[in-house]
Amino acid sequence: MEQTDIQTRIRANPKFQEFVSKRNSYSILMAILGAVAYYGFILLVAYDKEFLAQKVSPGAVMSVGIPIGVGVIVFTIVLTWIYVRRANSEFDETNAQIIKEAQK
Repeated sequence: MEQTDIQTRIRANPKFQEFVSKRNSYSILMAILGAVAYYGFILLVAYDKEFLAQKVSPGAVMSVGIPIGVGVIVFTIVLTWIYVRRANSEFDETNAQIIKEAQK
């Protein structure tokens, strides 16, 4: 079977259109969540330094900003892990099914 024929059949498959839409929506959601976390922290740094400079507890050396900053990093690592896990399971399986159907 010719490569362009397979590509045409894949693009015409309604499952492929649904798959692309679902994957793109999920990617956009994850990107927005990551951006909100990063830009939210930057906005805190820019507009509420007093809050970030508060000590975690009386007599503590660490300020509130440190755990929040670490939390942002951990949050984005978890978001990446969630996306990769879904991409490697559900998205890859759906992709393989669509290609298999197009090759018939």
